[in-house]
Amino acid sequence: MALETFHDELAATAAALAAPGRGLLAADESTGTIGKRFEAIGLENSEANRRAYRSLLATTEGLSDHISGVILYEETLFQDSTAAVGGAPIVELFLQQGIVPGIKVDQGVEPLVGGVSGESWCTGLKGLAERAARYYAQGARFAKWRAVLQISASGCPSELAVRENAWGLARYARTVQEQGLVPIVEPEILMDGDHDITTTASVQEWVLRTTYEALALNGVFLEGSLLKPSMTCAGAACPQQPSVAEVGDFTLRTLSRTVPAAVPAILFLSGGLSEEDASLCLNAINAAAAGDAPWHLGFSFGRALQHSCLQHWRGQDLNAGQQALLARARANGAASRGLYEPGSEPSDDASLFVANYAY
Repeated sequence: MALETFHDELAATAAALAAPGRGLLAADESTGTIGKRFEAIGLENSEANRRAYRSLLATTEGLSDHISGVILYEETLFQDSTAAVGGAPIVELFLQQGIVPGIKVDQGVEPLVGGVSGESWCTGLKGLAERAARYYAQGARFAKWRAVLQISASGCPSELAVRENAWGLARYARTVQEQGLVPIVEPEILMDGDHDITTTASVQEWVLRTTYEALALNGVFLEGSLLKPSMTCAGAACPQQPSVAEVGDFTLRTLSRTVPAAVPAILFLSGGLSEEDASLCLNAINAAAAGDAPWHLGFSFGRALQHSCLQHWRGQDLNAGQQALLARARANGAASRGLYEPGSEPSDDASLFVANYAY
């Protein structure tokens, strides 16, 4: 179908995902990645355990007060819940709560030939239109594609990497919009490195400008799209780490210089920040905006929403896992309004940073 066929629906879906005080639960870990999460809590990476965990997420009462959408892995989009919660399709359980289902559609990164060592490009364009149509029929209404860039003294990111990943994001975005899915555009800049926050801001401006140029060339409908960027932080190994307030100020400045006002929402990834730090930085960004930003400034967190949940659940205690999930959802819902009080919700302060993070 032509993109114009879905204009109104795409805009309505994007607006629903951009609801004030809400954000996205990124539960799209691949089978391998969720296995690493399970290993940390002593749980086998079986289909039954993956089903049980995703059923826990889908039946957390009150989650929709803070979560507008959920990003799923393909297995979960087509998976039924456990008998213990009724056995209904997991996607239906989210829909019953008023949570919009989404789907990860990229197929991972590969080394970028011609780029600097360690650089990558994102795969998955072949057959994407057909897959997107199938996901739409299953109930998904938005999609996610993660491009990965890094900053290093060896010349990363290169011009080639920035342009290749921007173009891939744009081709993906246009393709899924023509099948009725709102694209989340995710040009992640990894936290790896010892660079300072000023360097991050400079690179991020370049990446975002290039990405939106590519989106324009491909005719992407901005009102029916969302942006999922990194927060503007220093490298994880930088000896002079910025304050939370500095992260808020730099992030808002970077976005104000690069992101069109037509985009309904900017939903940040947590990028390896601890649960509490992710909430504090999101709160600082909204405090810096003081309600004047043209976009909703929300969240699309994976590890920073689920770490405590997994630690408390451990394959056995459904209620404890759900209460931990709700606590972090409440924290980030408040932070997306600039109203989060530090330490007001329980969290695990462990760093969630993983070098060269992939999933």
